[in-house]
This record gives sequence, C-alpha cells and structure tokens, in this order.
Amino acid sequence: MSSKKEQEPEGEVRFAPPGEVTARSVRRELTLWYAAAKRDLPWRRTSDPYAIWVSEAMLQQTRVETVKEYWPRFLERFPTATALAEAEEEAVLEAWSGLGYYRRARSLQAAARVIASEHQGVFPRDLGAALDLPGVGPYTAGAVVSIAYDVPAPLVDGNVERVFARLFGMEGVRASGPLGRACWAAASFFVERLEGAVRPSVWNQALMELGALVCTPRAPRCDECPLAEECVAKARGNAVGIPRPKPRRASTEVELEVYVIERGGRWLLEQRPEGGLMGGMWQFPTVEVTSSGLFPEELGPGLAPVVEPEHDLIALTHGITHHRIRARVRSARMAASGGEGAAWFGPEEAAELALTGMARKVAERLAPARDPLFDRS
Repeated sequence: MSSKKEQEPEGEVRFAPPGEVTARSVRRELTLWYAAAKRDLPWRRTSDPYAIWVSEAMLQQTRVETVKEYWPRFLERFPTATALAEAEEEAVLEAWSGLGYYRRARSLQAAARVIASEHQGVFPRDLGAALDLPGVGPYTAGAVVSIAYDVPAPLVDGNVERVFARLFGMEGVRASGPLGRACWAAASFFVERLEGAVRPSVWNQALMELGALVCTPRAPRCDECPLAEECVAKARGNAVGIPRPKPRRASTEVELEVYVIERGGRWLLEQRPEGGLMGGMWQFPTVEVTSSGLFPEELGPGLAPVVEPEHDLIALTHGITHHRIRARVRSARMAASGGEGAAWFGPEEAAELALTGMARKVAERLAPARDPLFDRS
C-alpha cells in the first residue's frame, strides 16, 4: 500500500447554456449595471492597445490602487511598444521594481520586441497573432483585442470565473482545469452572441467589474447584484462556497541576513545572477540562513571573504509567492577590497536601479529623512 495519499481526479464541470431569454436578460442587466457602477480607472480612458496591454500585465497579481500609481509612470518612460522594445532590460526592471513577479516585465519587453519587429509597433488586432506573442496567454490576448479593438474575443480571469461559476452553479475547484474549461465555454457563448449596443469591450469589462466589486470571493453582495434573479448559487444559498477553494499550499519560512555596508554616504549593492529568481536585480549583500533556494546561501563571488558583520539595525518581513521571509538587517564593513558583481551607489542612484523588493524596503527604512525616493507603493 502506497504511503502517499492517492488523489482522485476531479470530475468534469459542464456549462449548460441558458435559453435566449435568460441570456438576453443577463446581457441587458449586466451592461446597464456596468454603465452606472463602473470605476473610473485611467486605463479605461484610452483605446491605445499598448497602454491597455501594459495595464493588464500590471494588474496580474497586483492591487488596482498600486497599478494606478505605476501605470502612468511606466507609460511616460516607455510610451510605445517600440520604446519598450529598445530599452535596456535593467531600465524596465527598475520601472517595474516594487510590483513584484518580475517575469511579467521581462515577458512584456520580449513581446514588445516582436511587436516592434513584426507588427509595425502596434499590438495585433488578430487574436491568433496576439496569442503568438511571448508571454501573452488567452486571457491577456482576449482582454486587449476586445477592449482596444472591440473584437468579440472571450476572456476568463479569476473574477470572471467566479461570476460564471456562481451564476450557473458550476461547483468546481477555483483555477482548476475542469472549471476553467467550463467558464471559457460560457465566455465564448456570451461574447459570440452579443447584439445591439452591447460591445465586446463593454461586456468583458462588465464581467470583470462585477467580480471585483460585487461577486467577491468571501463576502459577495448578492443583494446588490444585477444578476441575482438568474444566479443558481444565490438560489442555493451557497454563493460563498462556489467555486470551491484550492487546497492551501504551506508557506516556506525563510531567514536572511542582509548586510548594509556604507562608505562615504554610498551603499555597497550586489547584482543577482542572471537566469535565476529576480535575475539581474540589485540587493544589499544577502545570505540565506535557511536553505529554501530562494536566495544564494553565500554572498556573491568575492564578497564572502571580505564582509564582516557588525551590529543589528532593523528587522523586516517580506513575502515572495509562498515564501514568508524574515530578514535581520545588520551593518557590516569590508575587511578588504573585493566584490565581483558588486558596486557602490548613493541613495539617489540606488533609487534608479532595479532593486529587489526586500532591498527597496531596506533602503526606505535606512533613509527615512530623505525625500521618498524609494516609495513605489
């Protein structure tokens, strides 16, 4: 008998298309609600597909309020796909610093290079061509072409999945393959049957907005929902339970020592190796006390033999995916010259670097009296 617990495969989830009367009611009520209740978000004031694409990339895994701060600054620095394609990667990572999940920034630039070289610098209108871009998946492609060009393309994100799952009583596991396939079928059903004044851009944004504002994960406001009369989950009294939550993954505890080495008002920073997590970004010299593999266990080449820790400065906590990080920040000194992959930067210079989230937190705490150079929240 196996010592591992056998996992039964999850059963298929099916979308049962509603009748035409119900479908029309859903379209009408949702779009009327959206016209009255939608938030005034800056990326909703443009039809520029590049600007919309950047907002969609930023909104993945990031709060709307944070993106509202980053989005205009990013567009000011890289106003077109061609400008983004031609930028140095470190400049792109610096502009992204604080948003986390830096693979998004690298994928954005990789796709921008294809757009610049193969699409005359314009995000493609064709859904298939959009899906061929590096790092652009079905949701992002559908969002950009439908919102920017009014192409009838379906989309499903977490908010839309929740709306469809509850509306049609599809009791699958959140973000699972079976539920995802059923929700994409629902999204295709509705977007292919839009008629009259209901545009794809309005319909798709209305779905996402309903999930963000009313059909929320833990406390859905069913009494305010324009689709309440059609909602199977509300009728069952089980809106909170649909979709079912994914099993929670245990967090990994990580302990770090971060060394602050200062000389003439300048900090010594090291650059993380390319190809790994947060590759190419800058941090204060860091040692991982545990062994999660998230950070190097030793200082960068040439630093380990010459850094001498002195006294504690501050303690910080930080989070990266499923890792909970506790950092002991200590002052240190260089016992000798050395430090391949390291360089000295003043605080103003450091603020322009692609710093890791932890490094930015340390810098913020160490320069509280200065202008908020590092405040990217």
